[in-house]
Amino acid sequence: MILWINGAFGSGKTQTAFELNRRIPHSFVFDPENAGYYIQKNIPSTLKKNDFQNYSQWREFNYSMLRYIASEFEGIIIVPMTIVEPDYFREIVRRLREDGIKVHHYTLCVSRDRLLARLRSRGEGKHSWAANQIDRCLKGHQYPIFTEQLVTDNMSIEQVAEAIAARLQISLLPAAPGRMRRFIQRLKVKYQHIRLFDR
Repeated sequence: MILWINGAFGSGKTQTAFELNRRIPHSFVFDPENAGYYIQKNIPSTLKKNDFQNYSQWREFNYSMLRYIASEFEGIIIVPMTIVEPDYFREIVRRLREDGIKVHHYTLCVSRDRLLARLRSRGEGKHSWAANQIDRCLKGHQYPIFTEQLVTDNMSIEQVAEAIAARLQISLLPAAPGRMRRFIQRLKVKYQHIRLFDR
């Protein structure tokens, strides 16, 4: 089974994914961005696009990898990835479903102001690439294909993970005890996913 966690940049996708990963035995986090950064670093500058999702190779690779992992891995594959173009979503998710793979998709919905605040907390200002995508994401996620949504402005990461698990009827292990321990876990995930090169 694949669990795709969508949402604007700063919505908490990655933190939620790793919270679920810690609390669901035999689960795995798959990051589609890795293929995008590989493409951007390994083509001539004249071929580079503003968003690596616009490469058909990115969409094909992630579809193929997810299909392969789902066919060989019996656990839950957790995919934290912003996607707002319905056609791109269909190229990956609908094809996987047509292959008989169960894909659950949820969009995390967060207000614009809170998204900006979260981006600032990780060193991305109001003129950053991620901040400049907020309006596009908020608009794109209004398409009917993205209607399975969770409004998470006033929810902790633990609560978001638990809400998703409840919808899926999945039992979770207890959250890590102690506020400081959970803070360190969040900090570790945040710094492991800072990108030091252009998208």
